[in-house]
Amino acid sequence: MTKPKTGVLRYLEDFKVGETIETEAFSLDRDMIVSFAEQYDPQDMHVDEELAKNTIFGELVGSGWQTLLITLKLILNSKRFGDTPLIGAGFKEVRFHHPMYPGDSLKVCAEILDIRPSKNKADRGLMDIHVTTKTTTGTVLITQTWTLALPTKASVTATAASH
Repeated sequence: MTKPKTGVLRYLEDFKVGETIETEAFSLDRDMIVSFAEQYDPQDMHVDEELAKNTIFGELVGSGWQTLLITLKLILNSKRFGDTPLIGAGFKEVRFHHPMYPGDSLKVCAEILDIRPSKNKADRGLMDIHVTTKTTTGTVLITQTWTLALPTKASVTATAASH
């Protein structure tokens, strides 16, 4: 799941409040869940079906951290930001609604809530987006709000002037 290059940079001014982003689906299997968990979240419910039976989930589930990272990858692969780097300036209101299971296919829907220029740096601004990760059958897994720092079109002028 590598990010396709678009050759396009998008700037803060290219987006509008209310605009939505919908991603393609991404499916994961048991081995992907266990492999991630063994490295980053080695808890019983993520690494072993038998041990998972004794947890509140009663079966193997994916790590919430893995779900969050898949969310980021799906947003990047949506190409809606082109090749503009997504610089996180904030991350809040994270809610884990439902676990991710082996065999689930995930999709992400995001809505732009706010766009504002930086108060002290003309070459960038901030964008708040509400992000929902759900299964393709509609089960909401995670909701969250991201604040992203994006370049403005003034950054192009500043870069050109410095050369």
